Amino acid sequence: MSTIGSMSRDMPRRRRILIWLASFFVAIVALAASLYLLFVPGLSSARGEPPAAEIVIATWLLHQSVPDEAKRSINPLGADPADITAGRDLYRAKCEVCHAYEGGGKTSIGAGEYPRPPALRSAAIAATPDGELFYHIRHGIRNTGMPAWNLPDRQIWQLVSYIRHLPQVAQMTAEPVAALAAASEVQQHYVGSAACKSCHESIFARWSKTRMANVVRDPREHPDAITPDLSKPDPLLNFSKDDIAFVYGSRWKQRYFKKIGDDYFPLPAQWDVAHKIWRRYFVANGTDWWATLYPPDNFQRPTGPLCDGCHSVNYDINTKSVTEWNVGCERCHGPGEAHSKKPVRDNILNPARFDYVHASDTCIQCHSQGQPLKNPIQGKYYDWPVGFDVGKNLADYWKLEEHKLGETTFTHFPDGTGHKNRMQGNDFVQSLMYARGVTCFSCHDPHGGENVAMVRKTGNALCLDCHGPNAQAGPHAPSVEAHSHHKAGSPGNECIACHMPKIEQTISDQNVRSHTFHFVTPGDTETMKIPNACNLCHTDKTTEWAKDALASWSDRSPWRMSR
Repeated sequence: MSTIGSMSRDMPRRRRILIWLASFFVAIVALAASLYLLFVPGLSSARGEPPAAEIVIATWLLHQSVPDEAKRSINPLGADPADITAGRDLYRAKCEVCHAYEGGGKTSIGAGEYPRPPALRSAAIAATPDGELFYHIRHGIRNTGMPAWNLPDRQIWQLVSYIRHLPQVAQMTAEPVAALAAASEVQQHYVGSAACKSCHESIFARWSKTRMANVVRDPREHPDAITPDLSKPDPLLNFSKDDIAFVYGSRWKQRYFKKIGDDYFPLPAQWDVAHKIWRRYFVANGTDWWATLYPPDNFQRPTGPLCDGCHSVNYDINTKSVTEWNVGCERCHGPGEAHSKKPVRDNILNPARFDYVHASDTCIQCHSQGQPLKNPIQGKYYDWPVGFDVGKNLADYWKLEEHKLGETTFTHFPDGTGHKNRMQGNDFVQSLMYARGVTCFSCHDPHGGENVAMVRKTGNALCLDCHGPNAQAGPHAPSVEAHSHHKAGSPGNECIACHMPKIEQTISDQNVRSHTFHFVTPGDTETMKIPNACNLCHTDKTTEWAKDALASWSDRSPWRMSR
């Protein structure tokens, strides 16, 4: 009886356990079904962006999957230019279709892959050892669009070398700049370029030799600053070395400033460096916009409102004082006191991390013709963006010189191309290069170098970092020679000969290159009197000859060439 009673008592408990297990099973099935319905339909789609957690985990696993021996491998090629160029050609053939010409990954194929191709110029890739990059190129990455490449070791190392030297193109969005600018507002004290030297010694050494660092020089401190021999008489030369407080310029022309009280004033003669002769210096009416707003006398036109804001760091319009003369580090990086005390990435502005607008505005603030939005300021008319620094929006302080299409003015040709020097910014913002994220310092090294105009490379090598025969960015021709219709090594085969002609006057017959990158046709010369690239070289030929020559190029649109 006791056994039967015990069994009867166990029945409800077993039933409860069975019910509980059944309920649990049903719940698991329901949960699984819910998760299935929630996640599985569309799971194979590559359209969505990977969640942040997935990226972090996948990146960690990817890094851990590379053998330590491979990570420690050193690129045996170093930074040899020939190997970098070979790597560039391989990159265009194998990688560009997904990773884009500048490594950003924003291509029609790359945008559709899951996960997305990494930005090859990112801090994460910069921190990845060369050996790890080699390993991924050699073996590919499972479950991604990255294949394993059966290339010789040397070619893979060439690819690694090129990835370390991708074209410098800015991002297109502005959010990171706003964050950096907000951080810079915490401190607004300038310390001068000398404070940067101890940490950035090699960059400081290069910069200190540039014209940027030597725009204005005191001849008492730099006796070699004055180019001409002032002892030789000339009808225009009515001043002596003792009158010169500052020397301005050295490449195209040289001007001289005299100090009277706490202001500087331009002396009435300037030296033409190319022709080695004196020329009168006076800004006449009908030229610079401010000429009629100042008396027609150099000694009533102080350089403070008209020049000094761009030839110094932190010019104070109230005290007429500067942190330092010339284009110092903080002109481009903002106030550096906090960074000099605690040198970390987040307390200094770096235009290399800006979006394309703010990045180029670092240069456009001075390399452009325009006016402050508010003028006069404290009763004076200024010819530079008063109050601006690189942590702010230039458009809030500065407007580019206005131009009406079809009119030739002191500053513009009829099509909007610059007519004079200091129009690089006005030109550049019209260009397709600018719209694609190319910045001034994609081509120019602001810290200096051995090349003219501080360009990063000479000749076509500079352009071929992004462009190349049948490359994504063009030209769409089998060779540069086929595109230019000029022999290799000839002046006409240089990209800049056609796309950056010297048509913008700086002094007398000395011109600087345009920066629109437009091809000015002989037809433009006939209809709008804009000098064209063909006749700048072929000075013995007519525009009609040039039009006929272009008409014979079967790979060109006759509609564009005849416009």
